[in-house]
Amino acid sequence: MKTPRTIRWGIIGLGKIANKFATDLQTVQHSELYAVASRQQEKANSFAKQHNATKAYGDYESLAADPNIDAIYIATPHSFHKEYTILCLNHKKAVLCEKPLAMNLQEVEEMIAAANANNVLLMEALWTYFLPHYQFVLKELATGRYGAITKLESDFGFQPKMDMHSRVFNKSLGGGSLLDIGIYPIFAALSTLGRPVDVEAKARFFDNGVDASCKIIFNYYNGVKAFLKSSFLEKTPTEAIFYCEKGIIKINGQFHRPSTVTITHDGKQITHSFDCRTLGYNYETEHFNELLRNNKTESPIMTHDFSRDLMFILDDVRHLINLKYD
Repeated sequence: MKTPRTIRWGIIGLGKIANKFATDLQTVQHSELYAVASRQQEKANSFAKQHNATKAYGDYESLAADPNIDAIYIATPHSFHKEYTILCLNHKKAVLCEKPLAMNLQEVEEMIAAANANNVLLMEALWTYFLPHYQFVLKELATGRYGAITKLESDFGFQPKMDMHSRVFNKSLGGGSLLDIGIYPIFAALSTLGRPVDVEAKARFFDNGVDASCKIIFNYYNGVKAFLKSSFLEKTPTEAIFYCEKGIIKINGQFHRPSTVTITHDGKQITHSFDCRTLGYNYETEHFNELLRNNKTESPIMTHDFSRDLMFILDDVRHLINLKYD
């Protein structure tokens, strides 16, 4: 059997999530962290040493131009996603860009257009979609044994350290609960119920204009509703509960990361565990690697249209709560 070709990765933006991605990349067979880039050479050197990368760059352009790199993971703040994704795509590099893909739908369209023009793979890194427990839930719902979903409740809330200089509170970087964590409950609804007919939303704000919390309702045909919430003001269960005609499927906290699933059906309650021995970022990477090896330019799971729909809804919510980014 032919050995799969090794995919040589680069990482742009070396914060917390990049550390998690690089840690799990070491568990992915036939993958190599070849280069990393930061605007600070010292930070790049330190990250490269920690994760055994071959090269460390003090600017993003040099990494994008490196001919030895096959794929680039972009983990910068949201507001830079479009710029650096297009930079990499124009250098014919496959791009896995952290969620949200961009700041608005217009930027998403520009990124997809650049990927198509260069005939290069582009995928939004919404890792939850690829986790074993989430794929299990999607398959269980698809069997029909529980009937149709009648209601969804999903939340994500925690209290970050109140540092108004940090990324999550910085309006110019796309900070706030909606884009940072609200995207997960919205994703849960979109991936199971599709685009809603109507959206309701209200929010609370910090003094600097960044959204502190959002409460969102998706309305569907036949009275089906999704009640969604994101918050930087409180710690919430961070669950996704699918109420169906003949049962309940609950993704236990924290639903967006490797978790357990409890199913109530036919008078029985069973909790399913999943043997995930990593942080969970390896699953999206393995999927991406296979797409790249097979010369695909789009994921059949995290499609370009799904990213479009997700950003369309985020834009809609932002309009409803009158949230404008700098």
